[in-house]
Amino acid sequence: MKIIDKKSLAKILEEYISDLNLEEIESLIEIPPPDFEYTYAFPCFKLSKFQKKAPNLIAQELKDKIKTPEFIENLTAEGPYLNFMIEPRSILENIIELKTDYGRMRDILEKTEKLRIVVEYPSPNTNKPFHFGHVRNMVLGKSLSNLLEYKQHDVFQVNLYNNRGIHICKSMLAYKKWGHDKEPNKKSDHFVGDFYVLYSEKVKEDENLEKEAQDLLRSWEAGDQETIKLWNKMNKWAMEGLKTTYEKFGIKFHKEYNESEFYLKGKKKILDGLKEGLFEKTDDGAIIARLKEKYNLEDKILIRSDGTSIYITQDIYLAYKKKEDFNYDRSIYIVGDPQIQHFKWLFAILDMLGFKEDNYHLSYGMISLPSGKMKSREGTVVDADDIIEEVEKLAFDEVNKRYPDLKDKEKKKRAEIIGLAAVIFYILKYNPVKGFVFKPDESISFEGETGPYIQYCYARIASIISKSGKQISIDIDWDLLNHEKERFLIKQLVYFPEIIDASEKTYNIHLIPQYLLTLCQSFNSFYSSCQVISDNKDLEKARLLLIYCVQIVIKTGLNILGIETLDKM
Repeated sequence: MKIIDKKSLAKILEEYISDLNLEEIESLIEIPPPDFEYTYAFPCFKLSKFQKKAPNLIAQELKDKIKTPEFIENLTAEGPYLNFMIEPRSILENIIELKTDYGRMRDILEKTEKLRIVVEYPSPNTNKPFHFGHVRNMVLGKSLSNLLEYKQHDVFQVNLYNNRGIHICKSMLAYKKWGHDKEPNKKSDHFVGDFYVLYSEKVKEDENLEKEAQDLLRSWEAGDQETIKLWNKMNKWAMEGLKTTYEKFGIKFHKEYNESEFYLKGKKKILDGLKEGLFEKTDDGAIIARLKEKYNLEDKILIRSDGTSIYITQDIYLAYKKKEDFNYDRSIYIVGDPQIQHFKWLFAILDMLGFKEDNYHLSYGMISLPSGKMKSREGTVVDADDIIEEVEKLAFDEVNKRYPDLKDKEKKKRAEIIGLAAVIFYILKYNPVKGFVFKPDESISFEGETGPYIQYCYARIASIISKSGKQISIDIDWDLLNHEKERFLIKQLVYFPEIIDASEKTYNIHLIPQYLLTLCQSFNSFYSSCQVISDNKDLEKARLLLIYCVQIVIKTGLNILGIETLDKM
């Protein structure tokens, strides 16, 4: 087996290039445009600066010097580019031998370094259900964890419940005044959320409610029994409802933290820092971190003048706690881009305290719906559960239209898998930094840039292989795979490990769904031109091997995204 990627080509070139190191050579190697038949291209412009020669002359000289290994089928110099064509056999043999390990080929063969990584998400407040924007957080956290686990890192998924503070007290106050001791009559997190919205409506009519909510927070921090009893009851309801949503997405945490259990320890960290002269006390008694000179950040209040703590207080302690619990090499926070400034402050303050660990904020843009932006306090949000239910209903209608004779139980099962795939894929296909509009009808289409489209491609391959009745074999006539559509499809397969590597290094999960769309489009183009099951049994055998390799890669990619495959749609 031979690793085939940019790095393997860079190692070949390194023997003939003295002006650049391996990493520099690798960074220059390009994946050519789709209409170009070669697999990789190396531009020689940069070398011309060192060698004082025309880049096309350098490309030709390299072509003449290089002794090509077996996995390179053809090497040509065209203008300033040195072009590599990878032998199809080497690609397909790698996939067949490694199966779902193909995407981590270099890790397995070279035993690359593994890290201990903590991924913290979705860190909800316990005063309302997840709105649809939270789903982006969950699918990013889950898919990134899947990716890092696939790459054989030790991954620890953790969750923080922001279960105390003024926002929680607002829901509590509304229930205390207008809840009449009712028990939940709907999904319990939705029940709690109704009172958060109710408070926001009532405070417009009575400004004194703001003071009452602050008083309730102080009562909670003072340990008032009646307040604590109400808080326990409403938090229990909220968390039970949220956990049902986690289960829907297959999310399980290694550990869950509650802000209420350690926020005082966060205050102690700040007070200790004050004693050591790291922080200052303002004239009104608040504690502040001066960050302008060293970190070029605005100064940050850490404890309010009334002695109450804020989000950053507990985040400071939690960083220490996660390190103690998991001894991590890197800690990743999945939090939306409105909190970018918060994490700049957090990491700067941790640095001031001498906490020099590797922390990373993976931020993401907001999701809108065709109706506009979502605001939970105004009750204009669309709950995550409601959107998922709507998409699953659309999926059920689609399955029912295609397979009316299926039993309802099977229709429902397929609809749940397809519906969840529609939501996850639609979200993950966008670069995390970008906001976008989620369109339920568009997400569920079996055509276009959707999860069901990828699932349908997988199912079509499963159907072809099943109809053939043949065992997949590597013992084929390799010369038969010479159609331009076949070769283009095989060329797409060689890039999969590099897409996985790039996603791991940059945390750009969207590279995987974008790759899967390209791969499936290439398969459908191949399938429309090349009949798989035919009277030419040798050709059929070769093409069955090819589409089986495509199926392996699709399944591997979807598994990383957290999407289940179906043999029948």
